[in-house]
Order: sequence, then structure tokens, then C-alpha cells
Amino acid sequence: MHEIDEKEKDRKAREAKEKKAAYGEDIDLDTYCITGECHEPLDTLEQLPEEDKAIMLKAGVDATEQDRSGSYVQKDISAVYATSLMDGLEVLPIKEALKIGWINEYYWKLVPVDQDKFTSRAYTDLHNGYVIRSLPGAKVNFPVQACLYLHQDALSQNVHNIIIAEEDSELHVITGCVSGTHVVKGLHVGISEFYVKKNAKLSFTMIHHWAQGMIVRPRSVGVVEEGGLFLNNYVSMKPVKSLQMYPATRLAGRGAVARFYSLLVGHPGSKLDVGGRILLNAPETRAEIIARAISNGGTIISRGHLAGDVPGVKAHLECRGLILNGGDILAIPELHGKVDGVDMSHEAAVGKINQDEILYLMSRGLSEDEATATIVRGFMSVDIPGLPPDLKSQIDAAVAQTNQEVL
Repeated sequence: MHEIDEKEKDRKAREAKEKKAAYGEDIDLDTYCITGECHEPLDTLEQLPEEDKAIMLKAGVDATEQDRSGSYVQKDISAVYATSLMDGLEVLPIKEALKIGWINEYYWKLVPVDQDKFTSRAYTDLHNGYVIRSLPGAKVNFPVQACLYLHQDALSQNVHNIIIAEEDSELHVITGCVSGTHVVKGLHVGISEFYVKKNAKLSFTMIHHWAQGMIVRPRSVGVVEEGGLFLNNYVSMKPVKSLQMYPATRLAGRGAVARFYSLLVGHPGSKLDVGGRILLNAPETRAEIIARAISNGGTIISRGHLAGDVPGVKAHLECRGLILNGGDILAIPELHGKVDGVDMSHEAAVGKINQDEILYLMSRGLSEDEATATIVRGFMSVDIPGLPPDLKSQIDAAVAQTNQEVL
């Protein structure tokens, strides 16, 4: 049966080889190579070159592994490091997990292999990726950190990640995606499948710190069972050429909850098409999507979609955009109530800084630049409940750094 399933997936993936994505600009995949340099495994992350450690730290990945429960690092096509530092936690490269076999019941079960040319490439030309799993009842209090590092110029880095929070477990993951300082262009294709089992809690924070010429195409789907909680946080504040992602989560069990939070900055020349979709398919489910976007000369499309399939669900969508130095922002909020008894709301606002606010702060002794910085910092400050202090500090640091760069 498994062999038949694999043959069918292979057929679908190859038929979708040239299939354009539903959103975002079309990309010529042939301009990026799929063969890359192999890197030797590491015994510790301290063996990384100092330059690599400094780049990874900007995306929340600490080579000292202080206050971490485990780590995974992939450099180009090679998984160079994977370890768990506590009981009840598994961290391993996905190619290793596929040899064991049990991961097949999760592999490509949520993301269709034929969704577009990017899922096709990730299936047919997989380099690696990670599997992170908290065992039933385990409380993984410190974050697991993962780094997807593109060091080779003009490489298409193709990864597949699977994160599983088993029943009654708690798991925190931070993934930093970075490129080397010498990288001019590259393509990152990342498949992520999230499984939050009954009464489990998963917080997942992704921080992008790419080169200015990068093309980034994540494809993510999650499912949350009864009583589960999924916090999905995304931060992209550095210049990137093109980013398109529209993660989706299905709330499949009674009382399941999902919350999406995103912080985006669009720099000159950047094209960002980012969103989130949550499907409330079970009674008493709750959902929230909060997006903050700043255009500093770039183009941002901010999407949000909430769909209520059964009575008694509650959801809220909020998208706010701030235009600082030109550029444009398009907010597309969507609510889809399919039955009586759903409670869903949205609010969207796009504009520039109110001059009266600047004048007020200047009257309190701030310079114009200081007043503007204070307003931007407040705009980007989003309270994300349930985050460990370490993850919150990483996001706050990224916001503070960006605040200095855009002004």
C-alpha cells in the first residue's frame, strides 16, 4: 500500500513540475541549481565558523545552545547537526526519519505534492529538513531551535519539516532562516506540516533573515485536534526580493485554538505576499490572525482568511499597515461563515503616521526622529500570549533592530 501511495505522489509531483502558484509572481526554477556542496557533520555548534554563528544568532539560533531543548542545523543541502537535549523530545533529519518508517504517516499528508511547482520541486529534489516531536505528556519548556542556512549562491534549497506535538505535550520551536553575507541570489522552498494532538500545545516562531536577492516560497499546513493550541508566529524584517506564503491550519477537534501573528517590513524592491488561513471545522473552536506590516518602499499584500463551518465558533482577523517611505500595502481580509451561529470579525487599516501624534511627542521633548521611532516601535509591538520569555526577547530584538534601520 505504501509503495502505491509513493508512486501516486511521484506522478502528481512530476505533473505539477511547471504549475504556477496561485499567488505571487512566477519564478523560473531553472535559474537555481539543485546540486550543492556537501558539508561535514558537526559534533557541536561551537565548531561553526564565527561568521556563521553571528548570522544564525540574528535569526534566534544560538550556537551555545543555552536555554535550548535541542537543535537542528542544515547548511545548504546537508544536515550538519541534530540533537535533543532532554527526555521526551526527538530531533532528527527528515531523511533519517524516512528510513525509520513511522514518519510516513505524516509525510506529505497535509500539503499536496501537486499544489504548485514549488511543492513539486520539494518532493522530487528533496535535500533534507527536520522532524521535531514532543512525546505524549512531555513538557519541553525551553525552545527547540532549527536553522536553515543557505551558504551557496544561486542554490535552490529544498526542505521538508514535520513538527508533532503528541497528546498532552508542550513544545516550543524557533526556526531561523538565513543566508551567507556573500549570497547574491537564491531560492528557498520549505514544506512544513504541523500536527497538534489532543490537549497539546505548540508554539512555532519563524524568523527570516535572508539576502536581498532571495526568493522564498514556504508551503505550510497544520491540523489541531481536540483541546489543542497552535501559536504560529512569523517575523520578516530584512530585505528580500520575493516572498510568498499562505499558511493554513484546520481546527479539527472540539475546543481547538489557533493564533497567527506576523510582523513584516517591505523594503525598496521587495515583493511580499503573505497571509494566513484558519478553518474552524469543529465546535467551540477559536482563531485569531494578527498582522502588522510596514512598507518602507516595498510592496506588501497581506491576506487573511477565516472560515467557520459549524455553529459556536469564534474568530477575529486584524491587519494593520503603515507606509513610511513610499511603497504600497494591499490588505485582503476574508470572513466566510457557512452556518448560523458563527461569531467572526475583522478590522483592517492602512495609512501613514499621523502627524498630530508626532507633534504631540515632540511637544513632550522628543525630536522628530525619536517621535517617529517611538510610534513605529509601538505599532510593531504585538503581545503574543503563551510565548516563552526567550522567544519573546528574540522577537523584541528583531523589532528594535528594524526600527533603527527603516528610519
